[in-house]
Amino acid sequence: MRRGLHWVCIALFCMGPAHAGDFDAFLKGVIKQKLQPTPPTSPTPPTAPNAPTVPQEKPANLLLKSLLSGSTSQEDEVRIGQQIAGNLLGAAPLVHDEELQRYVNKIGRWVALQSERPDLPWHFGVIESDDLNAFAAPGGYVFLTRGLYRKLNNEAELAGVLGHEIGHVIRKHQLKLLQKSQAIAAVGAYFSSRARNESQVVQNLIGNGAEIVARGLDKDAEFEADRIGLVLGARAGYDAYGLPSVLAEIGHVAKNDKSVSLLFKTHPLPEDRLGQLSAAVGTRLDGLAEGQSGAARFYRLH
Repeated sequence: MRRGLHWVCIALFCMGPAHAGDFDAFLKGVIKQKLQPTPPTSPTPPTAPNAPTVPQEKPANLLLKSLLSGSTSQEDEVRIGQQIAGNLLGAAPLVHDEELQRYVNKIGRWVALQSERPDLPWHFGVIESDDLNAFAAPGGYVFLTRGLYRKLNNEAELAGVLGHEIGHVIRKHQLKLLQKSQAIAAVGAYFSSRARNESQVVQNLIGNGAEIVARGLDKDAEFEADRIGLVLGARAGYDAYGLPSVLAEIGHVAKNDKSVSLLFKTHPLPEDRLGQLSAAVGTRLDGLAEGQSGAARFYRLH
């Protein structure tokens, strides 16, 4: 049965808590970098007699404060991304093709190295869905659907798509959207005071921002990610027109086709995105050395 992403988008934020290690477990050895357990805390030294004790603030409250203040650390950003990625994979699992997942991670990490945040623990995956779409979560988690992957013709196009999602992560577009959520400000303190652990707090924060995030990012964020995707693909040595080629291909899909219904609800139309890219690039690519398409290396789904 065809798996649509309309319900996945909501499940992405509203499902029950997922374990932080779920993402790596789903990859089944494709991604070698495992989440490190939290080191044990050192014993608290005895308090001197009559010395006033200062209560330690709960880690959950610190996470909430950092999110609301807009000064979220990279560690917190990754923790939030892990929760979102676990929720997504609970609703739409990875395609059971380890060679495919390994290949996409290889290309994704190479493109991410061209960005200003190469130190993030980047993870990439292809999920089971016939829809044409791609997602990014804070902290370096990037997914595209099987349907979109099948539309790609070469490695340069894959690099462009992944570069677009990498652009969202390095500009913290989704994280900023969560930080702006009035729902988080209204009920975040309530949940943090009652949650048993930090993972539950993160889950509650994500769930409360579901409605806003499900509507997608604003047009300016999508246009910016397109520009970044084009630049990162070119820096990685690929044909700079990889992403525009994908947008043109998607633009040929009928507007009422179910495979693009969610994409068109949450993104500007392909023709608008191509127009913005053309205006931004101008003649800057005229003197650029021709990049590789990587067509011969491209991993094709059976």
